[in-house]
Formats: sequence, C-alpha cells, structure tokens
Amino acid sequence: MLRYASSRMFFLTFLTLFLAGPLAAKDASELPIGINEKLGEIVDLNYRFVDSHGDSVTVGELVERPTIINFVYFSCPGICSPLLEGLQTAVELVDLEAGVDFRVVTISIKDDETAEDAARRKKDFMQRFHKQKMDEQDWIWLTGDSANIKGLTDATGFAFKRTGDDFAHPGVIMVVDREGRMCRYLYGTSFNPFNLKMAVLEASQSKWGPSMASVAKFCFSYDPNGRGYVLNFKRIFASLVLLGMLGFVFVITRKGKSKQPVER
Repeated sequence: MLRYASSRMFFLTFLTLFLAGPLAAKDASELPIGINEKLGEIVDLNYRFVDSHGDSVTVGELVERPTIINFVYFSCPGICSPLLEGLQTAVELVDLEAGVDFRVVTISIKDDETAEDAARRKKDFMQRFHKQKMDEQDWIWLTGDSANIKGLTDATGFAFKRTGDDFAHPGVIMVVDREGRMCRYLYGTSFNPFNLKMAVLEASQSKWGPSMASVAKFCFSYDPNGRGYVLNFKRIFASLVLLGMLGFVFVITRKGKSKQPVER
C-alpha cells in the first residue's frame, strides 16, 4: 500500500509540474516588463544624467533626503501623464514639506529626449502647485544616455521594453532613503497622500517593508498594446490548478497512510 501511495504521489507531482511548467515558462517571457523589487537594498545611484538646466549630475548627489524617484518619458502617449498628474496631486496634498522632508526626481527612459524637453515638462507641472510650496530644486527632471538609463533602471528594479518610438513600462514610484536604500514601491497612476506620507516617513528612518500591491502585481500584468494593466487569468488559473493538485496529492497520501495495516 505504501509503495502504491508513493507511486501515485510521484505521478501526480510530475503531472502538476508538467501542466504548470509551460504556463510558468510563458509567464517568464513577460517578466522583462515590470518591477523586480529591491526592498531593503542600498542600490547604486551614481549614474550621471542631465537636469532641465543642462547641468550634469548623478542621482546619488540629489538623494540628500528621502527621495521619490519615478521613470517616465516626456513624449509618452500612455500612462506617463496620468502617473505624473497623480504624483503631482499627491505631493500637493501630502502633509509634509517639499525640500525639507522629501525631494522628487523624475527621469526619462528615452535616451533621445533632451534637457529642453525636461524643462518644458517641468514648467507645466510646477505651475500646477498652489497649496504645497514647491521650489525649483524640490522636483528635479533628468534626461540621460542609454547606458546610464539602463544602469539605474536595472539597479532599482524597473524593467521596460522599447517598442518602436514608444516604451512598454510599469506605472510605479519608488521611495529611497538618503543612503539609496529602496524603502517603498507605490504602484499605479494615482497615489494616496497618506500612503505617500508614510512611505516618506519610513524612508526618513531607513525603514522598509513589503509593498501593499504585491498581490495585485502578481494578479495583474502590463499590456503594452492597451497601455495598461489587465488581470492575468492564465497566471491565476495556473496557480489555482497547482494548489488544487498539491492539495489532492496531500489528501490521497494521507488516506493511503491511514489504510496501511498496523504491524504487530
């Protein structure tokens, strides 16, 4: 009986892995677009960019306090504008002082965008502030070459893919402490001011923790054609099948053991 139960367990485990394997492999091909969280890691921020005035600066030089980093590109027809608008709204309403408690750094992932492009986009958003006092140095806009863009995005876990003149990329802002430690990832294109405040306060104390959107990130994947996030039914179904089969293996194994004759 024990040998029979072991054979069944081996067969069902093999069947589970066989069925889940192709789905997992297919999902792996989608991973280049998304976020590989580096929570708690001190990442290399010494990559050089050009600010909206045409001056050369490293990101590390700008991170003198908790810093909100976000990657976009200024000619983006998709989620970049909603993300920047959502970030500007949250910063406007957050119960903290820009330039004292935090700084914002926006970085273009398109290597042919220029300081002039950054200056135009910056001027547009800086004019929107009314409640929050936002000085020139409180929100920095950067452009750079492909090597520095790739170096910084890899370091922070931001994975994107170029599709012609456009880019498929996730919608996220990152909060780092003054040492360059990744403290928080906030996903989407709108951000709760309270959540942003807590992320900045945690970064000020070099605290970090798992993102609240980890489950959502697993259940949703970025659709480059629709330029948005869609429910990943295949990933969810594969997970449910895997859990169901493992549960079935566990049940029949327990039953097999319970039917074994007691040795005297």
